[in-house]
Amino acid sequence: MVRRPTTLGEFIVEKQSEFPFASGDLTHLLTSIRLAAKVVNREINKAGLADILGAMGTENIQGEQQMKLDVYADETFISALKSMGQVCGVGSEENDDYITFDDELHSDSKYIILMDPLDGSSNIDVNVSVGTIFSIYRRVSPSGGPATLEDFLQPGSAQVAAGYVVYGSSTMLVYTTGHGVNGFTLDPSIGVFCLSHPNMTIPETGTIYSINEGNYVHFQEGVKKYIKFCQEINIEENRPYTSRYIGSLVSDFHRNLLKGGIYIYPKGTKAPNGKLRLLYECNPLAYIAEQAGGKASDGYNRILDIQPTELHQRVPYFIGSVKMVERAEEFLKEYGE
Repeated sequence: MVRRPTTLGEFIVEKQSEFPFASGDLTHLLTSIRLAAKVVNREINKAGLADILGAMGTENIQGEQQMKLDVYADETFISALKSMGQVCGVGSEENDDYITFDDELHSDSKYIILMDPLDGSSNIDVNVSVGTIFSIYRRVSPSGGPATLEDFLQPGSAQVAAGYVVYGSSTMLVYTTGHGVNGFTLDPSIGVFCLSHPNMTIPETGTIYSINEGNYVHFQEGVKKYIKFCQEINIEENRPYTSRYIGSLVSDFHRNLLKGGIYIYPKGTKAPNGKLRLLYECNPLAYIAEQAGGKASDGYNRILDIQPTELHQRVPYFIGSVKMVERAEEFLKEYGE
């Protein structure tokens, strides 16, 4: 007899007991994210047929051109989260400031969400994988009132859950609640996420490095030396490594999570603090990486220990297999800036 796969909904309910303070709110919250992901996936799959490709003609707070699907995904996730009573506020890469839900339904809500609703959206036009990244925290401000900036500026170590969705050849939702990492693949025939990758772990080392080498001239000396190290012939260490860079953080991270590797977006002369956002991109994936046995740092310090000072703060980023991240850190310490 063929065993029926576990659905995401069943899995979430089954694991609810892992939270001593749980009252079902986190379960409902993850359900909202699951629903929004399916709606966004539907729109992405018909993007070439509908008028949702291309740019909006507006820029986000980072000065980046907003794509139509960026805005659509942002509105879809915010709408799904607002419809439930578990979230008192949302911080999104697409919005200048955080959004509070301060009506009666949300006044006693326990959680806030930080998200990048559509990572890598510039790849949509050429049919390359994109994704969604999300992070969940318990509010620290008193309940009964609106969320405050303090709720959003928590270190990544305070996350209660984090995850991402990859909209690729298949659609996968991967998440952790601090008890390991599990991946679910969307079965399009029935519209249900099914457990396909239980207890995901990243190999201790790998043979893939992911970095935009077009910016090589702008990199720190330690990063340049590490790239050359990756390219050198060393049969015992399986070098040279393979260079793979999609330009979609979620897709690059997902591949390296499965196969082993390192993703790097360092600081440089073009991006003094790096390009990636600490709250919307770096913290959630760092939490997942550590839960899967990997590592994430800014080249010197653990990402999850960084105390945020602003919503759209950027940091250099080194994430992936432990031994590869540690080796990159060694090069930075030896050769510096």
